[in-house]
Amino acid sequence: MSNLGSFIWSIADQLRGPYRPNQYGNVILPLTILRRLDCILEPDRETMRNLAAKYDNPNRLKVEVKKATGRPFYNTSNYSFANLLQDADGLADNLTDYVDRFSPDVDVFEYFDFKKEILALEKAELLREVVTSFKAVDLHPDVVSNADMGDAFEYIIRKFNEAANETSGDHYTPRDAIRLLVDLLFAEKDADLTEDGIIRTLYDPTAGTGGMLSLAEEHLLEQNPNAKLSLYGQEYNGQSYAICKSDLLAKGHDATNIAFGNTLTDDAFAGRHFDFCMSNPPYGVEWKQYAKAVKKEREEAGPYGRFAPGLPSTSDGQMLFLLHLTHKMRAPEDGGGRVGIVMNGSPLFNGAAESGPSNIRKWLLEHDLVEAIVALPTNMFFNTGIATYIWILDNTKHSDRQGLVQLIDGTSFWTKMRKNLGSKGREISDTDRAKVVKLYADFTAADPEFSKVLRNDEFGYWTITVERPMVDGDGNQVLDRKGNPKPDPKRRDTENVPFTYGGSTAGVSGKAEVIQDYFDAEVKPHVPDAWVDQSKTKTGYEIPFNRHFYKYIPPRPLAEIDADLEKQVAKILELLREVEG
Repeated sequence: MSNLGSFIWSIADQLRGPYRPNQYGNVILPLTILRRLDCILEPDRETMRNLAAKYDNPNRLKVEVKKATGRPFYNTSNYSFANLLQDADGLADNLTDYVDRFSPDVDVFEYFDFKKEILALEKAELLREVVTSFKAVDLHPDVVSNADMGDAFEYIIRKFNEAANETSGDHYTPRDAIRLLVDLLFAEKDADLTEDGIIRTLYDPTAGTGGMLSLAEEHLLEQNPNAKLSLYGQEYNGQSYAICKSDLLAKGHDATNIAFGNTLTDDAFAGRHFDFCMSNPPYGVEWKQYAKAVKKEREEAGPYGRFAPGLPSTSDGQMLFLLHLTHKMRAPEDGGGRVGIVMNGSPLFNGAAESGPSNIRKWLLEHDLVEAIVALPTNMFFNTGIATYIWILDNTKHSDRQGLVQLIDGTSFWTKMRKNLGSKGREISDTDRAKVVKLYADFTAADPEFSKVLRNDEFGYWTITVERPMVDGDGNQVLDRKGNPKPDPKRRDTENVPFTYGGSTAGVSGKAEVIQDYFDAEVKPHVPDAWVDQSKTKTGYEIPFNRHFYKYIPPRPLAEIDADLEKQVAKILELLREVEG
């Protein structure tokens, strides 16, 4: 993935023996971050030290450093990689002093417990050797671009997790998938984004190492170098948080915009709303341990809370992040917001009518928030080959998209990789990405083989309960006190009736008529004594993506199948003869 990453990882060979392979990252990652920041600070080292001598207050010092250097962070130590090795006996103490004297918002080394690693390296007599190796690597942004640095971090994390037998996909998303998500996220706003000097905000509640935030910023600056995109994120994995924060610090962003913690239980940006939101939340991960806090928040927040529409099963929390992002969109009266989120297939259809997931889909569709859903190729991610989808949400849809959802089948737009990376054997090339974005842009004029546009109500249905009468031993119906047939629970059945049955376009308002038409045509001719218990009717929503793109493939001719069978039988007989011989 990265020559730089490979080179940095090769330094880990020096740790062999005292460190196990699954421990290498505890040393390599913080030292890579430290060297990156060291290279950035080096040109203004004396300026920072002079200002530190003049201003004792950290906040005032930060302001003055920003004025003098343009950087939002500083380090006031007398040590750096330039002189650390000059005092061989004091190397551990001096390196610790260097780490301690960063500005307070540079808390990234705490999440690696790096000072403990410094002592461990000294005890193993490896500290000088490792520091010498990192000193030889120039990681200044003029030498190593932000994109290359991001690739290097991701390479190191992947290697670290392979050694620890962990899943790298918990930490980062393939850049080709991010680029497609970013293109789709910004697509409807591209015209606005070219205005000179615009300021926009972007938020990722599952920021990982910051790949999504970085690529989104790159996309905007390519179109408009004078634009400013303020980046916000939250991450609960300590090492990923540290990398994300240090990466944004290196680019001159405000480090306080990156928060550590669990977004679901402690929203670090409560009350804040953003122009753009994006996320690749964990799939199929239990949130049982957070259920008490989430349910309590839902009860206390009432109808306007972030989880008000419903709760998914505790076995999979990705729809909680979906709800969280809709809650973070800038209000329509303030310009509106857009969301891009990558999820697996279950949020499209899991849960029966009026279950938590179904109610979430109902809320999204009835509020006309879902703009497009794109099916990605399989084998796109590093730790899974499952089907994944990009959802694009917008609370200020263009007039021609209002009341509609575009489904795009992008599963065939991929290029085979020369070498697999874990489960990832396919990538979305620039050409593939352009095809998908064009399908999105063409909207109703897009190729119907790959794009379908449906009304919101076409995803709705009613689950009706069909009752049959109970009969006594003589074959007579058993009646209740009011003289009505008593239903037999053993003969009870349910049917799903689409809102659109019989060509109806009335949506929810057509409930009584559509259900009756369905019952008369589909049920009554087969069971004349049945009836619908209206009190048990439930409303549900699902997005049967694959059904809309299903292509019938006729079975092979019998003669062809017989010929294949004969060939296989002949092979088996030949093998048996060899065994008998």
